[in-house]
Amino acid sequence: MFSPDQYELLDFGEGRKLERFGGFVIDRPSPAAEFSRIAHGPIWAQAVARYDRDAARWHGQVPAEWTLQHEAAMFQLRATEFGHVGLFAEQSSNWDWIAEQVSGAGRPLKVLNLFAYTGGSTLSAAAAGAEVVHIDAAQNVVQWARRNAELSGLADRPIRWIAEDATKFVEREVRRGNQYDAVILDPPTYGHGPKGESWKIEEDLPRLLENIAQLTHQRRAFILLTCHSPGYEATPMAHLLQDAFGAGEVVSGELTLASPAGRSLQSGYFARWLPLG
Repeated sequence: MFSPDQYELLDFGEGRKLERFGGFVIDRPSPAAEFSRIAHGPIWAQAVARYDRDAARWHGQVPAEWTLQHEAAMFQLRATEFGHVGLFAEQSSNWDWIAEQVSGAGRPLKVLNLFAYTGGSTLSAAAAGAEVVHIDAAQNVVQWARRNAELSGLADRPIRWIAEDATKFVEREVRRGNQYDAVILDPPTYGHGPKGESWKIEEDLPRLLENIAQLTHQRRAFILLTCHSPGYEATPMAHLLQDAFGAGEVVSGELTLASPAGRSLQSGYFARWLPLG
């Protein structure tokens, strides 16, 4: 998890969330924040920037770039035109879990990270000793993740940085007969590959999981699936992993962020597959 001086969800409600990333407080939309805010006035007035989704623009100002740390990983943050800053803090519990699986495996692991964004899972796996293949469709985002690895002192670790459509990459790896020990994936609802390839989660995820099963059938150590798509909640995701990977221990649940007041903001779902025993 994050130390409070690095990241904190300060408050949420009425369709927005107030977060502190390092020394900067940011006010952003959050469809899951349906309830009333606990705090009003002064705490929300601390925000140095506010994202307006309707206008697709920021109001206020943050630095062009700043950094934030989670365990061994350093993240370069910036305010993007889509309202993101390059970090999904709700994934931190998964990053901790990935590090535990890699360090406790008792053997070297080769990990495939699909839809890998700015590399939180890649950094956690690499820092724990894994060889990682990092796949994202956007070249600029792959470069951003690579910069995070440099900031984290992981530039010399065995990480392959590839800008490519995840589905096509996996299909090619299956044809080549390559094998991985673990796969991490955080697919979007809709998306496009670098050559215009289309992705629709309800159509494409089951086939992708089937191919991942082939990529890992010889030495499968763990699978981690996270989603932020309607209809892909904890139980359906668990069933997807059971169908694709067979007998194993499957744990699923909500990705959440907790505020100092003890409230939890639902921020997606996860499902984890481990071999029995």
